[in-house]
Amino acid sequence: MIEAISTISSFIDRSGQVSGTQLTGLQKISPAAAAPQTADFGGMMLQVAAKATETLRAGEAAAISGIQGKASVQQVVEAVMSAEQTLQTAIAIRDKVVAAYQEISRMAI
Repeated sequence: MIEAISTISSFIDRSGQVSGTQLTGLQKISPAAAAPQTADFGGMMLQVAAKATETLRAGEAAAISGIQGKASVQQVVEAVMSAEQTLQTAIAIRDKVVAAYQEISRMAI
């Protein structure tokens, strides 16, 4: 799962543009600094995707730390549950986008 997100992130970083908006890279976005300045939908979705990627990576890192014995069971469970919630949210958003696209494609011209 993380590899797929990394592939998408690298595509965005290479192309530099999504829907005509110039991007500076996902690693440069800080939620505290960028949140008040976001005025367009694409920027908001970019922030959501960056935060989701960060949460999934944190959950994966916590699971690996738990296997190695470096993290407590509680820390691992909290991180994995947060990652699971983030993944479920991303899936729900994807489903809504697909449903909206299908509805638009069925409209009479």
